[in-house]
Amino acid sequence: MVMKIYQDEEFFMEIEPHEVPWVKIFTTKEYKELSDMPKEQRQRLWELYDIVEEEMRVYFQPDKINMASFGNMLPRVHIHVMARFKNDSYFPNPLWGEKTQESSLDLPSFELFYEHLTKQLNEVFAIRSQDTHV
Repeated sequence: MVMKIYQDEEFFMEIEPHEVPWVKIFTTKEYKELSDMPKEQRQRLWELYDIVEEEMRVYFQPDKINMASFGNMLPRVHIHVMARFKNDSYFPNPLWGEKTQESSLDLPSFELFYEHLTKQLNEVFAIRSQDTHV
């Protein structure tokens, strides 16, 4: 089941159910390529990405953050943000690849992380929204 954790007028985020923390950032309007987006919206996309990456790094302390934006199966702008660990089932392969080992992950609560991330996003963008209306 797909679960949205954030939405505003330009973007929404979903959780990809997996053994590792995995968030997908989508534009609400369907743009095929990043260069099709207005510059300000592209900048905001990277702001959202930065928040997700930073929060994942602090909370899960992964060995690496992977980011992907292929769009071959779903030809619209969206970015995958995935926390990777040397002991996840796919490491060092991509999560779309073949498993290389049995997972031995012992991670903090995904649910609490997603709740925290949603709160952070809402706070950051509520403050910015208020600043633009002053």
